[in-house]
Amino acid sequence: MKRALITGITGQDGSYLADLLLEKGYEVHGIIRRASTFNTSRIDHLYADPHINGVRLFLHYGDLADSVNLVKLLYNLKPDEIYHLGAQSHVRVSFDIPEYTADVTGVGTIRILEAIRETGIRSRFYQASSSEMFGKAQEIPQTERTPFWPRSPYGVAKVFSYWATVNYRESYGLNACNGILFNHESPRRGETFVTRKITRAAAAIKHELQKELFLGNLEAKRDWGYAPEYVEGMWRMLQQDQGDDFVLATNETHTVREVCETAFGRVDLDWRDYVQHDDRYERPAEVDLLIGDGSKAKKILEWEPKVRFHELIQIMVDADMELLSLETPRKHLGKLP
Repeated sequence: MKRALITGITGQDGSYLADLLLEKGYEVHGIIRRASTFNTSRIDHLYADPHINGVRLFLHYGDLADSVNLVKLLYNLKPDEIYHLGAQSHVRVSFDIPEYTADVTGVGTIRILEAIRETGIRSRFYQASSSEMFGKAQEIPQTERTPFWPRSPYGVAKVFSYWATVNYRESYGLNACNGILFNHESPRRGETFVTRKITRAAAAIKHELQKELFLGNLEAKRDWGYAPEYVEGMWRMLQQDQGDDFVLATNETHTVREVCETAFGRVDLDWRDYVQHDDRYERPAEVDLLIGDGSKAKKILEWEPKVRFHELIQIMVDADMELLSLETPRKHLGKLP
């Protein structure tokens, strides 16, 4: 039985990756931060039938700022594969907390790579790199060879992590991969990320639980895919005999405005009646256009996305409509006694 360690297991990608690895027969270990409230909602379903999954899923308290704990975990677990997904992952927030973002999103990667080197284990390593590294894109579409020009503290930290992974691969012979993933969404996407913010608002307005939605730049263009498909791409990278770097993308681009049109249209509403602009959601330095070329992943990994933009947004809106029809979320929004 293969053993995998996932940082960021409670996030969107981590939870879908845990689903996938358990289905493939892995023993899965995840690192979670200690908090005063439960933060495992995305993986709680994996404990619903402990006979199937619970005996192969283990959670460990830890933090990407604590290198001693990381070394201890690797000594004890000796995982075959490490998927490093944990980060301060909100681009706009990274402008507000740049030092923390640099420490966790950037230096946190070095801490894990150094823990692998220190323990002497031969784990295969996956680094969650990001299309935000391209920032002010130097070519269209972006490929594995496109120069980086990050436009946020988050993007800068991800570039640091990218090159750290390459450096440890070349210096110490690690089987280490960078997955340069373009935007990928799902019903498990955090509610502060723009796609989920829009789909949840469309559902809430349809349910008469919300009256309006405030957004920043509606003309920003992104390459949006479906998260469960992208975590399969991560897994495929670590099944290769040597580490390499891959772009995962749909090679399509759509604006935030199109997200609004599609999401509100799904519930028979005109988005222009509800969406308002708010400067607070603008970035100090904007990334105008991201679109990726995943040809290398298709050729080597035999990976390509199937769920496209309109289907993706419909999946998310339908899930939020169902979620907000339940009593608990409605109470959370303060609309029930």
